[in-house]
Amino acid sequence: MRILVVEDDDRVARGLVTALRTASFDVNRVSSAAAALRAPAADVVLLDLGLPDADGIDLLRRLRERSETAIIAVTARAEERERVRGLRAGADDYVVKPFGIAELLARIDAVLRRTRAARSAAGGGAPPLALGPLVMDVDAREARLDDAPLPLTRKEFDLLALLAQRAPAVVGRDTILDQVWGVGWEASSRTLDTHIAALRGKLGGALRIHTARGVGYRLIAGPE
Repeated sequence: MRILVVEDDDRVARGLVTALRTASFDVNRVSSAAAALRAPAADVVLLDLGLPDADGIDLLRRLRERSETAIIAVTARAEERERVRGLRAGADDYVVKPFGIAELLARIDAVLRRTRAARSAAGGGAPPLALGPLVMDVDAREARLDDAPLPLTRKEFDLLALLAQRAPAVVGRDTILDQVWGVGWEASSRTLDTHIAALRGKLGGALRIHTARGVGYRLIAGPE
């Protein structure tokens, strides 16, 4: 998964790039509007609106005219009118500095889901997820393991898809509960643990769901 970080503040950019690479994203960072327009295509653009060589809103409009790539405006401009300007110019989401990395990762997951849904509705489905012997067609909600159908409940499918999308990074428990069960849903730890146990049984030894104690889970291809 490729992310373009457009940020002129070196300190902020270093923190973002480190956190995103730790989460197993392929990250390219640029520090100007001109470089952003020359940068290779990405799945998500994190766009600082306070760049030195161009108005951030104008750059946002130009990036949106070029593609339907997911764009998250990352800025210190917290006023409602500024958020409205950014969204109307084509941003898929708007994050105000300072922000937590966990929140940013959750927002990236959310805009990617919306982008995939929009492509599917327009007749251009997302490519299958593949990890070792596992292949998942998210649009068709089909999973195959070693080329055989993998029977999953709806929640098991959503949970496995999230882990596969982020593999081999650890996905936090709170992120899983928000993304799979929905923000505000009062799912207990036991609910998640039960679904993880069920998935482990269905995956057998082909893939492993590793527990990062006190943090979350990650999906790993291959035997112990």
